[in-house]
Amino acid sequence: MESYKREFIQFLQGAGVLKFGDFTAKSGRKIPYFINAGMIKTGDEIAKLGEFYARAYFDKIGNKKTVLYGPAYKGISIAVSAAVALSKNGLNVPFFFNRKEAKDHGEGGVFVGYVPQPGEEVVIVEDVITAGTAIRESMAILSSLPDVKVAATFVMVDRKEKGQGEKGAMQEIEEQFGFPVYSVVDVYDIIEYLEEDPANEENVTRIKNYLAVNGAKA
Repeated sequence: MESYKREFIQFLQGAGVLKFGDFTAKSGRKIPYFINAGMIKTGDEIAKLGEFYARAYFDKIGNKKTVLYGPAYKGISIAVSAAVALSKNGLNVPFFFNRKEAKDHGEGGVFVGYVPQPGEEVVIVEDVITAGTAIRESMAILSSLPDVKVAATFVMVDRKEKGQGEKGAMQEIEEQFGFPVYSVVDVYDIIEYLEEDPANEENVTRIKNYLAVNGAKA
């Protein structure tokens, strides 16, 4: 396993972002592990997370300037931290996020921060994709921006689960909307990491059993 993947999984566990147990995903699925960016709650942690996203951004997109979009609520801090990390590495990009309810006073509207202009490209930064529900919601929101193209989406973990059909949720998103979805690690990286310690046998078994039912068909 690449060292940065190990470092990232250790970071997720140390920050309480990666947990094992019984959870319900936004898709409604009962899942044996959970990725929750909401557990990141210190300056050091959010700065570190932003660095991982910036590393992935430079690796996949390079120095191309886009606009970062962080869906409320968890995507907001990710977008801010990623923008800061990119800026520290010489790429100053604007960012914005949405309100859960449109504001009808003051400046009004559903967006906060930079408003993308026609012809500009947007990169969505999310915590995780399970069935693709959250990304489809984001695309519906972003559709109100005229002539704005989504260039890519970045997430922490590719859960390698089927979406609305038998294909992977990330693959379905790519085919439906025409942009790539990148992840820092995937669930099989997490399994490989856990298998190094026999104490994790129960969690590994539960994740594998879950994937046997909900995993995407290659």
